[in-house]
Amino acid sequence: MTKNFLLLAGTAVLVAGCAAPLPVGERPKIAASDLDQLVAVSKRDFKARGIAGMDRLELDAAMRACNLHNDNPPREVSQPLEEQILKSIPFPQGSLLGDWKRGQRLAQSGQGMTWSDKPNIANGGSCYNCHQLSPQEESFGTLGTSLRNFGKIRGTSEAIQRYTYGKIYNSKAYNLCSQMPRMGHSKTLNEQQIKDLTAYLLDPNSPVNK
Repeated sequence: MTKNFLLLAGTAVLVAGCAAPLPVGERPKIAASDLDQLVAVSKRDFKARGIAGMDRLELDAAMRACNLHNDNPPREVSQPLEEQILKSIPFPQGSLLGDWKRGQRLAQSGQGMTWSDKPNIANGGSCYNCHQLSPQEESFGTLGTSLRNFGKIRGTSEAIQRYTYGKIYNSKAYNLCSQMPRMGHSKTLNEQQIKDLTAYLLDPNSPVNK
């Protein structure tokens, strides 16, 4: 396998976003030196444009570990990183349930985070792109698991609220190589928006739980 192929494959991993990843067994292994070269080439060839800055090409410890281990790092690598990430999530005090109706609108909005968007635009959650959320939905993605009856099954305890909020804020705290966007960590959504999405998933009156 040529180095050029490795670079192309690695670039696809970096910029794929929510695109469905190749199964673990089909991915080419990337050595640390190749990964470093990939990042250097990406920084050389990609340019900042609009709100899309070069910071999007930076690999943090979680992303680096997942790239080097084909999204399947050994537990001795993933567990300390997951614990560190979980500790870094700024959980608000009190109830984490916002307004489920606002959360529904957020979940169905794919707006924001592209280079042509204005800096002050309100981002959506794009949840429908990867998950089924309610029985009324006619079109939804299947990269993520179905979230129908999420709260009906789990309840609304403080622990479940905390888990749901944390999962939306930074999914890598619970699964290091999760493909789910890190909505809070990336500043895609703010605290109130994440509370609203948490309510959409947990509130008994939400269509998710009907």
